[in-house]
Amino acid sequence: MADRLSAFRVALLEWYDSNKRDLPWRASSDTYSVWISETMLQQTTVTAVVPYYERWMERFPTVGSLATASEEGVLTLWQGLGYYRRARNLHRAARTVVAEGWPSTYEGWLALPGVGAYTAGAVCSIALGLETAAVDGNVARVYSRIHACSETDTKKMARKWAERLAIGERPGDVAQALMELGATVCTPRNPACGRCFARASCKARAS
Repeated sequence: MADRLSAFRVALLEWYDSNKRDLPWRASSDTYSVWISETMLQQTTVTAVVPYYERWMERFPTVGSLATASEEGVLTLWQGLGYYRRARNLHRAARTVVAEGWPSTYEGWLALPGVGAYTAGAVCSIALGLETAAVDGNVARVYSRIHACSETDTKKMARKWAERLAIGERPGDVAQALMELGATVCTPRNPACGRCFARASCKARAS
């Protein structure tokens, strides 16, 4: 089992290195930019987020500039992305960070306003290089198809699987690769199985 997991991890990173999309937030592993992008990407498509992210980083390039902004200014820039509580929580969390410093642990990130398990895992792995998992709908779908996992077990089992895959070098790239695979290949409808490096061992494809 460990050998299969290790082989999948190697193949996943090789696939990611050759196929990852060129996205503005991937130009840097800066904690602030990763946090902003991951928050914006919740409940929103990558295509929709790109222009918002670029405008946001131009207006609020640092956590300090966000912390000192007015709530009205923050919400105005967020307008159109929906789920406005995300913007308010970013604003509140920025003020906490300016006052107390960036969290250095998963638990520290969870303590910030609006930060849940997914965002904490993503920021910790991508920006801090910690061996944490970031499980969104894409990752859960990839897991459920490869392992033919029942729907009731998917989220819990997918997290355990992703946590094991995170162990080792490049945990941030592992997290992004799993999400990228679900977003571009193992899609909700009409998955591109012919382009998937894991097709030979995918139980859903076999059935």
